[in-house]
Amino acid sequence: MQNIIAQAKNFVRDEDGITALEYGILAGLITILLIASIATIGSVLKNVFSDVAVAV
Repeated sequence: MQNIIAQAKNFVRDEDGITALEYGILAGLITILLIASIATIGSVLKNVFSDVAVAV
């Protein structure tokens, strides 16, 4: 257990790697991509269901 706590403290103190700002930018980009893909898939699904409704 002490080893895990020591590793967590070292991780928090470590200033190398990705910073909080970079994590925020990455999260924002992922969100934009998700919204764009969901909007595209949504319109495609709307057309599919409309075609099915007309066929029924």
